[in-house]
Amino acid sequence: MTGSKKIKKREYKGFLFLLPSFAGVCLFWVIPYLDVIRRSFFSAISGEFTGLKNYSTIFENQAFRLAAGNTLRFFLVCIPLLVVLSLMIAVLLTRRKKSMQALKSMFLLPMAIPVASVVLLWKVLFHDQGLLNHFLETLSLQGVDWMNTDASFWVLVVSYLWRNLGYDIVLWVAGLSAISQSLYEAARVDGAGNMRQFFSITLPMLKPITYLVVTLGTIWSFQVFDLVYTLTGGGPGRATTTLVLTIYNSAFKNYQMGYASAVSMLLLAVVLVISFLQKVVFREKD
Repeated sequence: MTGSKKIKKREYKGFLFLLPSFAGVCLFWVIPYLDVIRRSFFSAISGEFTGLKNYSTIFENQAFRLAAGNTLRFFLVCIPLLVVLSLMIAVLLTRRKKSMQALKSMFLLPMAIPVASVVLLWKVLFHDQGLLNHFLETLSLQGVDWMNTDASFWVLVVSYLWRNLGYDIVLWVAGLSAISQSLYEAARVDGAGNMRQFFSITLPMLKPITYLVVTLGTIWSFQVFDLVYTLTGGGPGRATTTLVLTIYNSAFKNYQMGYASAVSMLLLAVVLVISFLQKVVFREKD
């Protein structure tokens, strides 16, 4: 009995240590999520229960359809580029083991730079009178008003890739380092070339990392806000307005909290469905 009491006492102490973190999660995550769900069914002005009216308004709103299209386009462009580029760089890094640590740090550096500084750098580079247009003029080429034309979308894509590439590279390098070299030695004995080894050994062994990289990239691409807000503001017009920026504008500029909450819940549902489908696809390949 004495031993069991001591065990129970230790368990209670463990719960006490977890209590501050649990309280923080509830206060800053669980309760706000529940409040968003509640607000999505109520009017922001009168506070009356409106049922699914906020949700029906979403699909009638042309601005939402435009933002959804921009978000989907951003996702379809960024994720393949991010996955392919980071994997290629990671493979090259593993072949240069002497300088790998320094190069990994170089690719991770953009993540340590504040977003405001990143935006300032890109504005100096892509401004109408910026460095890139100055370089084009020295080559007798026509400059582009990058930030006020459709090219602003591609500036946003390049900025996103540059900032997030390093994290995926580290994940790929970790996965590549875990692959046994004996597999490659056996493949070389059988006469397999580099491409054959890559598609028959490297990619199958990297399947868990691939799932992680694709899933994280999907979530981040649908949640992109800081770069859009500070770099383009959703412009020109609404060419770079995303769903998260729409949620922000609706909630804090137009004070349509019910509508913004409904869009938030819809975005959450879309991300969950896509993540689930990705999990099913990777599971079927096993």
